[in-house]
Parts: sequence; structure tokens; C-alpha cells
Amino acid sequence: QVQLVESGGGSVQAGGSLRLSCAASGNGVTITRRCMGWFRQALGKEREGVATIAKDGTTQYLDSVKGRFTIPKDNVKKSLYLQMNSLEPEDTAMYYCVATRTDYSGNCEPRTAGAYNYWGQGTQVTVSS
Repeated sequence: QVQLVESGGGSVQAGGSLRLSCAASGNGVTITRRCMGWFRQALGKEREGVATIAKDGTTQYLDSVKGRFTIPKDNVKKSLYLQMNSLEPEDTAMYYCVATRTDYSGNCEPRTAGAYNYWGQGTQVTVSS
């Protein structure tokens, strides 16, 4: 069982930055052999993949966040981060940390929401113009 706990959300003015954190835990859990990433869901909208990082460190991003967001990972700390710069009001959403099972062998791309078996509780990001 993998537990994912997000933190770091809050309110920020457009153009500002936030760094979200995701701490993974569980009996014997490591994050090195999983796809991991961030999804978000705005009120009244469906969840969408924001950014993912594969086992080999390859990252993929939603087109609208490319150049603004990055997804660092610390395997020792078992933590995933989402560095969000140049935030826009359209980024306002609940952000969720996600992870696949270690035996998942498919694509880690953000659109493959069904591949992510583990989800955190979410952390709210609100961007004001």
C-alpha cells in the first residue's frame, strides 16, 4: 500500500510561484520504479494530467504548463515535487499526487490517468489575477 500526502498549496497572485510536495510512505515503499506525477481538477471540470516523471527520469507535461512547471523527484526522501512558476488563474485547481504500481509497464504520460492506482488527498492551489 502506498500513501501519498500532498502539501504546499495555497493562494498566490498571477505570475507568482508555488512548490507542491508529495510524500510517499508505506511498508517498504520506494518510488524509484513507479511512474509518478501530478493531476489537477478545477471546480466543475474533469481531472487532467499536469506532469509525470517516468522511472528513468523522463518527464512529460501538459502543453499549457510547459516552460512554467517542472516535476523534480527525490528518491531518497521518497518525495515528488511540482515547481510551479508564472502561475496563471487557469492553474487554479486541486492538485493531486499520483503513482503507478511498480509492475506497470505502460506509458507514464499525463493522459493515462487509469494507470495511476495511488492518489493523494489533494492540495488546493488558487491563483488570483
